[in-house]
Formats: sequence, C-alpha cells, structure tokens
Amino acid sequence: MEYSVIIIDDHPLFSRGLAQLIETQEAFKVTGIAKNKAETVAMVTDQPPSLAIVDLNLGTEDGLDLIKDILSISPQTKILVISMHDERFYAERALKAGAKGYIMKEAAEANVTQAITTVINGGIYLSENEKNRLNEHAAEGNPNKDKEPFDLISTLSDRQLQIFTLIGKGLGTVEIAGKLNLSIKTIDTHKENMKQKLHCNTSAELRQMAIEWTSH
Repeated sequence: MEYSVIIIDDHPLFSRGLAQLIETQEAFKVTGIAKNKAETVAMVTDQPPSLAIVDLNLGTEDGLDLIKDILSISPQTKILVISMHDERFYAERALKAGAKGYIMKEAAEANVTQAITTVINGGIYLSENEKNRLNEHAAEGNPNKDKEPFDLISTLSDRQLQIFTLIGKGLGTVEIAGKLNLSIKTIDTHKENMKQKLHCNTSAELRQMAIEWTSH
C-alpha cells in the first residue's frame, strides 16, 4: 500500500529536502507541498492525504489552528508536526490539537522516517526526552514555582501563546486583534493575564520576552 503525504512548511528548501528523504521509502509518496493555510485547505479538500506533516511556524499563521482545520476537512488524515519550536512547549499542545506526533527539525533527518512510520501505523511519536517529561509532568501536577522565565511559557493557554508569538513577531494590539478576529479589549485582557503568568511588570517587558522567545 502506498501512503500519500503532504508537507506544510514555508521554507521551500527544507520542504524539498524532506520530500526527497520521504520518497526514499517505497511506501510513501509526497503528493503536495503547501506554504500556508489557504494552500493546505485547498490541497486537503481536493485529495485528502494519508499524512500531513505540519510546521507550526508559518509566518503569522498558527500551526495549531491549522492542525484543527485539516482534521475538520479530513478526520482520517494523520498529522505529524515537525518544528523548530522546543518540544517542551509545543508537543503536548500539538497532541491536544489532534496531531499524532511531534519531532523537532534538528532531529528530523535522523528520525523522521521512524516518526512517519509510527504515526501512519496508528502510534504516537515523541522523543524519549519528551515522553519522560510528560510522564514527570503528570506525576508532579506541574508545579509552577521556581520555574525559569521561558519555562513559565508552558502556563500560557493556546490562545495566549498564539498572541505572545505574534507580539514577538512585531505585531501590535490592533494588528493582532484584526488577524485573530478578536476585540482589542480581549487582546489587552490576554496581555494582562500573560504579564501575571510570566512575571512581567510592564508591556515592554512582555514584548521583549516575546521577541527573545520567537528568536531563540
């Protein structure tokens, strides 16, 4: 049986290299490469793939929302996230959104074939480090005291993390509100809640932390 695969990533060089790597495996055929949500939705609607490989960092578009969009069109499609984002902050969120695996780009070349095979066969793929962390997280009840600043980001809700990332990419409140179809007041409320969670005293501190976060 041959499985169809689509790749969603806004870096063409990476996408082409990944496609070549995948097609060294006889059971898989890359049937499309998309750079954004619009291209992905069109592709999945036209020919639902067996597997979608999704990068969470798609410019100002949100990869977690895209996972949900893909599954709303094609519930049978399996999703593997491949991302530069640290798995500590995104793997669990990706699984909750409907993905069946998470692999960081730095580990992709060595492990992507195993990750794809695991997900296609109905399993969940995570690194050993992330499996252990999630097990410890469940056992400890995730206490937040004594956390490093970036560790506190794990306490943000998905919407707050989405806003935090957009702040780090240079968008202002009005731009974020328009992009997410939310009121300015709602964005401001999220910002205040984020400042409390991240121990930021001012909006400038929050913005600087977001900039450092998105660039690290």
